[in-house]
Amino acid sequence: MTYINISGYKFINLNNLQGLQQNLKTHCLNLGLKGTILLGNEGINAFLSGNRTAIDRFYECLLICGLPKIEFKESFSDAPPFDRMIVKIKPEIVTMGVPELNVAKQPAPTVSATTFKQWIDENKDVIILDTRNTYEVGIGKFKNAIHLGIENFRAFPQAINTLPPEYKDKTIVTYCTGGIRCEKAAPYLLSQGFKDVYQLEGGILKYLEECGETHYEGECFVFDKRIAVDAQLAETATTQCIACRHPVTHEEQQSPLFIAGISCPHCHDGSVAEP
Repeated sequence: MTYINISGYKFINLNNLQGLQQNLKTHCLNLGLKGTILLGNEGINAFLSGNRTAIDRFYECLLICGLPKIEFKESFSDAPPFDRMIVKIKPEIVTMGVPELNVAKQPAPTVSATTFKQWIDENKDVIILDTRNTYEVGIGKFKNAIHLGIENFRAFPQAINTLPPEYKDKTIVTYCTGGIRCEKAAPYLLSQGFKDVYQLEGGILKYLEECGETHYEGECFVFDKRIAVDAQLAETATTQCIACRHPVTHEEQQSPLFIAGISCPHCHDGSVAEP
């Protein structure tokens, strides 16, 4: 059986979260779906897996529950990457620690994958800013991208203070895995005086889908059992260390410092914190 894995989100001001939580959980359980849905006053963020019929019915359920159409990215696997079905209410659907930021009302402009590729092809003067965590960047990123060295997205607001002051007058494109973090990071940058900031629409996954591996180096970390995908969005041999939870590439697994089920090159000396 082929499983359809979907990920998608929408920044939209939501009310009656408890009622929405119960309705969505009931629909998902009845459809046999597994995964996680996060709900908050700022919107919805969902990662689900199921068969084709169940996924299509879920899309219909969202409309029945009064939610707008959400663009979901789909990939395929031979087994479900999730173990259970969870619907949670949280202060933020992606935690930055700035709940007062209203992305739905004050969004940043987007740049499509194809236009972003064209800008790089043409050597446009643009700063490419990776908003992801260090362990994600370690297995893949856009060429010449700047990373803030953060271990979680909550550190992003403080970390931007390390950027050179002249970047406030530069064109900046923010990116992340699927778009949700950069869609929040970009308006925050604008609120802090950066003048020309874009978010990469659909993130790395949309870029790989539409443009392939051009200008991208390595794999893309994903937050499910697959751990990482390649430029064709297929699962790779990268695994996750059971001790520190850090992704371990196929090459790193050849190291004598990698002992399956015990440690990896990132934590063998006990110096690396869990992601």
